Amino acid sequence: MPSKSIGIIMIVVGVLMIGYTSFIYVTTERIVDIGPVKIDGEKKHQVQWSPIAGVVLLVGVLHFLFFLKKFNIDLFYFSAN
Repeated sequence: MPSKSIGIIMIVVGVLMIGYTSFIYVTTERIVDIGPVKIDGEKKHQVQWSPIAGVVLLVGVLHFLFFLKKFNIDLFYFSAN
């Protein structure tokens, strides 16, 4: 995957991090396990981050892409056969 594609993906992730500052996922946990009686419950977990993290990611990626273009560097030059 060329470095430009990675940069575009990172820009999209940065914009999403600014717009959505958290997400919730649910896990199932065993509450009671007594012989044949088993009771499961759902537990919600919230992951949060600051929108500033998205801004920092965007600024970093834009500087990175500018650096690559300015010095004409291809990150995957040595890995291509």
